[in-house]
Amino acid sequence: MSYSDLLRQQCYIDGQWCDADSGATLDVIDPGSCRVLGTVPLMGTEEARRAISAAEAALPAWRALTAGERARLMRKLFDLMIQHQQDLGELLSREQGKPQAE
Repeated sequence: MSYSDLLRQQCYIDGQWCDADSGATLDVIDPGSCRVLGTVPLMGTEEARRAISAAEAALPAWRALTAGERARLMRKLFDLMIQHQQDLGELLSREQGKPQAE
C-alpha cells in the first residue's frame, strides 16, 4: 500500500496542520492485525473551539464564491479522491476492519 502520502497524523485547523495542545495522541489500530496504522492528536475543547472559530471565519469567503467556483473546488477534491480511491479504500478498510467491498 502506498497511502503514506495520503495519511496525515495531525488535525487541520485554520489553515495549519497541528498537534493537540497537550501533545496527547491516540493510536489508530487495524482491528484485523492489531497493528498501529497511525496516530492522531487527541484534541480537546480548546482545539474544537479554534476549529469552529476558523470555520466561521472562513464561511464569508466561501459564501462569496460563485456556484461555479465552488463546484470547481469540489470537483478537484472528487478527482483527487478518484485518483487515489484504491489506496483510500484500503486505508479505510484497514481502519474500520471491514472488507474493502463494503
